[in-house]
Amino acid sequence: MDYHSPASFAEASALAQNATGITRFLAGGTDVLVQLRSELVTPDTLIDIKKINGVHDITRNSDGSWTLGVAATGAEMSEHPELGHDWPGVVEAMDLIGSTQVQGRATLTGNLCNGSPAADSVPAMVAAGVTVTVTGPEGARDVAVENIPTGPGKTSLAKGEVISSVNIPARGENGGDAYLRFIPRTEMDIAVVGVGVNLRLDGDIITEARVSLGAVAPTVLLVEEAARAIIGTTLDDAALDALTAAASAACNPIDDKRGTIAFRTEVAGVLAKRTAKIAYARAKGEQA
Repeated sequence: MDYHSPASFAEASALAQNATGITRFLAGGTDVLVQLRSELVTPDTLIDIKKINGVHDITRNSDGSWTLGVAATGAEMSEHPELGHDWPGVVEAMDLIGSTQVQGRATLTGNLCNGSPAADSVPAMVAAGVTVTVTGPEGARDVAVENIPTGPGKTSLAKGEVISSVNIPARGENGGDAYLRFIPRTEMDIAVVGVGVNLRLDGDIITEARVSLGAVAPTVLLVEEAARAIIGTTLDDAALDALTAAASAACNPIDDKRGTIAFRTEVAGVLAKRTAKIAYARAKGEQA
């Protein structure tokens, strides 16, 4: 195995572009190192990006948006004094991943690039409208989070491409987000269903919404029909019923030991309703 510790993302991209065999990037390592130890994957080239300047930074930009370094950990996100105020759903979703020890290493970028349909942080990021900056041989480009996973364990990143930052939009006024999941245990389990909701209000009326589902299809879903079900409403019972139906209709899950198709489909609708209520309360400035 060839191990590299580049000083820039351009150097990391060049190393990956010229590598042969299996290449893996190392940020937190909570997926890569476990896969390596269990011999699920044995990389020919391991590129450690933790020493690149700024990879642990969490920065609020002048326009209110946020830029997160790719090695910023779940613990660093949870401990940040302002990020969780703007985007509690994103922070809470990341905080659900693994144990306290794992939180000290796990990253949004790793959770995304692992390609799991059940990744907790990804539906929250999709709902929030998060993009990532991808650095590659042709330069840098911004990509919506929902366009990174292409299937279980697969991403749209081409050879030589590496995510170099995570970009969260400005929260703005009268907005709120939330993430909920269902798991068989109380902690440290893989989501059977996950739901992220982000919305904005004008008075009591929802004017913008994004709804995302995890663990109910080969990739995390952005469900536009579910968002349309609540836009223009006060999240009354009729809107919640329409949201529930749209979320369940979008599901294309599998049967496995953690949940049947029918169970996942029903739970997706139930969780969408609960998550939307939390996001709505947060948008109104209420406790949720």
